[in-house]
Amino acid sequence: MKAVITCEHADFKYENIDALIDLNLEIFPGDYLCIVGENGSGKSTLVKGLLGLLKPTRGSIAIAENLRRGGIGYLPQQTAAQKDFPATVYEVVLSGTLGHRGNRPFYSGEERRMAEKNMERLGITDLRKRCYRDLSGGQQQRTLIARALCATEQMLILDEPIAGLDPAAIRDFYHLVRELNHKDGITIVMVSHDLANVVTQANRILHLQQRVLYDGPAKEYAQRMAAEEAAGE
Repeated sequence: MKAVITCEHADFKYENIDALIDLNLEIFPGDYLCIVGENGSGKSTLVKGLLGLLKPTRGSIAIAENLRRGGIGYLPQQTAAQKDFPATVYEVVLSGTLGHRGNRPFYSGEERRMAEKNMERLGITDLRKRCYRDLSGGQQQRTLIARALCATEQMLILDEPIAGLDPAAIRDFYHLVRELNHKDGITIVMVSHDLANVVTQANRILHLQQRVLYDGPAKEYAQRMAAEEAAGE
């Protein structure tokens, strides 16, 4: 299977500081990759690189043509202002099709059907007329994922997606993402501090600390964590 994103000996700077050094990484179709590491370890910088917003200062990053042409849906960390956005659920989800609309002044029937399909897929059709800012955190995340799926069916990049969610909403969120990955074959790249859960959800862990500390199966990473904890490290 051919990788859809390949980084080879890539260095990335952020605000003239070396954020990532000598990064070698391949992401394959159907991966469920979780990126972990402490604050300042380069996670957000890598996301910017994957989205094509930041170019390496050394080495290379190659992104498959189908992803470069709108194949990546991005779910950023929400700010307080974004959570207070005064639009209906339907309007938020439909806005995910903007990349398809081009210069047309109105949404097409196909784009409206896509929004309806993804609201149904995420179980939020009954919320379509509700104001986004009045939703619970879990409902807002479902709305944003439906919006991202209107942009692409290939890859989702999720940046700290469970921040601010209650335990029930977190369980619901992980179940939803696994369904999208396992049943629909959508490639998932997630940035998270939630180590306890991601090692049981993702199939692969990338641990960064400016450099790659680990890149491999989540099960093996969990075993290493357990061994280090037992050794008091």
